[in-house]
Amino acid sequence: MVMELRGASGEGFATIAADGRVLDSWFLRLRLVEGADKTATARLTSDEIRRSLGESADGYARHDDIRNVDIVSIRTEIDSLASAPTDVHDAYLRLHLLSHRLVQPNCLNLDGIFGLLPNVAWTTLGPCEGSRVPEARMLARTRALAFEVTGVDKFPRMTDYVTPADVRIADADRVRLGAHLAPGTTVMHEGFCNFNAGTLGPCMVEGRISAGVVVGSGSDIGGGASIMGTLSGGGKERITVGERCLIGANAGIGISLGDGCIVEAGCYVTAGARILLEDGRVVKAKELSGQTGLLFRRNSQSGALEATRRTNWGGLNAQLHG
Repeated sequence: MVMELRGASGEGFATIAADGRVLDSWFLRLRLVEGADKTATARLTSDEIRRSLGESADGYARHDDIRNVDIVSIRTEIDSLASAPTDVHDAYLRLHLLSHRLVQPNCLNLDGIFGLLPNVAWTTLGPCEGSRVPEARMLARTRALAFEVTGVDKFPRMTDYVTPADVRIADADRVRLGAHLAPGTTVMHEGFCNFNAGTLGPCMVEGRISAGVVVGSGSDIGGGASIMGTLSGGGKERITVGERCLIGANAGIGISLGDGCIVEAGCYVTAGARILLEDGRVVKAKELSGQTGLLFRRNSQSGALEATRRTNWGGLNAQLHG
């Protein structure tokens, strides 16, 4: 995929802890821009944020004594999305761009993002420092306010910041901010989509789409299926799944699939796996990476991994993804 060279700009709100650390940034208006002067974040006045976001923004910037944080209005600008993020505001704007579908996965630089983002207790009242949680819970209950910690992580749920149109997400905890879900995509209860990953068209996701993975239109990631990402194990190869592919239940891949491929249920195809072809040759799976119209299966008698050209699984149910 081609790296996005343009910059970006966004207005919204940031949560600032008592020690000045930025816990998150939430951008309600964002766009790609040409020729931003520099990468920087500035605080906005109440009039400036109202002009950008409308009357609904009135009063949102405030001090929250339960979490002991300040919520401030901001504008963040990035000069080029091809350069690495520089701070928390910059990183959050890039994640928003992905989930708003303004930029596709692997088309913007996210180098060093784990070192920039703080570990945060995500609560039903908003982000909170972990050490503040016991006191915040007590204050909330004293005021008869619901207070639940939904996770402790660097990345929040996507739906707490962005709710893309025309998708179904059965369990919001399973999709991180920075996921790119195209219209018509369904993520079922056990499906998962990481940041800088996602779909390019209607898809069924019942398995795991790891960071860096892109799935083409009309494909089905079966229950318990897994696609190797680039965050752990030293993996550098960006894995893509073509259009109209099926990765069966509890199957997985460490290579890319071209259009119209099938991986049989329970069959895991790593890059170094030895694959028996129809002409009798045996090759490493990485030599087949990206090829179209392949069926990967394990021979139930010999145990050998095989690749054939017979691929017909019927496609997605149109009624589920319209």
